[in-house]
Amino acid sequence: MVLKTFGWSFAITVLGLIAAVFYDGWTAFGVVAILAVLEISLSFDNAVVNAGILKKMNAFWQKIFLTVGVLIAVFGMRLVFPVVIVAITAKMGPIEAVNLAFNQPDRYQQLVTDAHPAIAAFGGMFLLMIFLDFIFEERDVVWLRWIERPLAKLGKVDMLSVAIAMIVLLVASMTFALHAHQHGGVHVDKQSTVLIAGVAGLITYLFVGGLSGFFENRLEEEEEREHEEEEEAARTGKKKPAVVLAGQAAFFMFLYLEVLDASFSFDGVIGAFAISNDIVLMALGLGIGAMYVRSLTVYLVRQGTLDDYVYLEHGAHYAIGALAVILLVTIQHEINEVITGLVGVVLIAWSFWSSVRRNKAEAAEAGKAGDSDKAELTV
Repeated sequence: MVLKTFGWSFAITVLGLIAAVFYDGWTAFGVVAILAVLEISLSFDNAVVNAGILKKMNAFWQKIFLTVGVLIAVFGMRLVFPVVIVAITAKMGPIEAVNLAFNQPDRYQQLVTDAHPAIAAFGGMFLLMIFLDFIFEERDVVWLRWIERPLAKLGKVDMLSVAIAMIVLLVASMTFALHAHQHGGVHVDKQSTVLIAGVAGLITYLFVGGLSGFFENRLEEEEEREHEEEEEAARTGKKKPAVVLAGQAAFFMFLYLEVLDASFSFDGVIGAFAISNDIVLMALGLGIGAMYVRSLTVYLVRQGTLDDYVYLEHGAHYAIGALAVILLVTIQHEINEVITGLVGVVLIAWSFWSSVRRNKAEAAEAGKAGDSDKAELTV
């Protein structure tokens, strides 16, 4: 089971590390390995959330997610996105940005450092919206009741998450952004940059959310149509083109999943800048990590882990909220990436432990109920 699910990840790891050695020796080997671990630790929440969507897909589309989907994730978000960041902040073309990364690494590093407040504001607002929309949603299963129940009631207020996110952005721009670090340790006013980048992150989230909702609605329409045609086929005895409809439904779900997956990759990409500014090493390290995250997603689905450990999704979203706050703080203050990764791991581990305790308590109650039933039958 493990080899079948993680086989491609193991193969990509070997190839990626060999490529790193040929590219820049054993130092590059170490950097790629660190970036891969960083991506896995920061994106475990990604795997948990993705698994909730992927479990509705059959084995064929799970395989597509691990092959075609990983190309989109690696080359789109892990390779193109860092170059786009530099191109936008330096107001140059993407080809110039690539040339700069290879031929003038010091200048490239300076541009990336200067762009960090904008990157942190954009990514922080995007991830904060993911967390707020989750925490304000009313759900049957709650983990931390003392906070989730009241917030779910507050969530009935329209656009509350957007309003809170804007307040957080204003506070960040009036505190951290006023003394953001520029290259060379110089303090500069980055208030307008942070505001614009934060609003852009908010708009991007709303657009992605709308696009995801569109795909989800199309999926529901396909499922309803398929159900109606199944009933019609049962009445008339005719066969319906079930494969085509199932394929369409799965295709829309795949697109929906890719949109979500792209949205979660911001944290890993942004965090990678603290380790290396070399776009080749970033692509190799984050690509390896992305492959493991995807394999882990499939593993969670096939093992039924999310159904067995119901608080994992909560822990993943709390980790996203913590990461959003950390990103906004890093506009001014440096925070070690180890701390960032550990925060997510601790929250998810806590949610896993809570899930285990819940399962044991339910099993004990079921055992007591069974014993009482036997006692009644004996009497």
